[in-house]
Amino acid sequence: MPRAAEDPLVRSARREAAVVLVIWAVALIYSVGYCWFFGYGREAAELTFVWGIPGWVMWGVFAPWVACYLISLWFSYGFMTDAELGEEQMPPSEAATAGEAPDA
Repeated sequence: MPRAAEDPLVRSARREAAVVLVIWAVALIYSVGYCWFFGYGREAAELTFVWGIPGWVMWGVFAPWVACYLISLWFSYGFMTDAELGEEQMPPSEAATAGEAPDA
């Protein structure tokens, strides 16, 4: 049985979802890993501060947030593309009330 050609919109949506999933996974692994190794089990005297914030919070939480924000800007304005969805079709129930013959 021959396989039907995949709709380009579905292919594009699948690609965009895969990119989002990879970005999310990398951010999760980095953030949790960094905070685990540099935030827990340390003495208070060993803590370093960046602008009054503990260094592990700055580099393990705030820095990934800023990076994800910048990546989301690139993703939404540079990677995602608009695609023509085709001509809008009226549902048969609305076509009947509008006085038009429904498409068969």
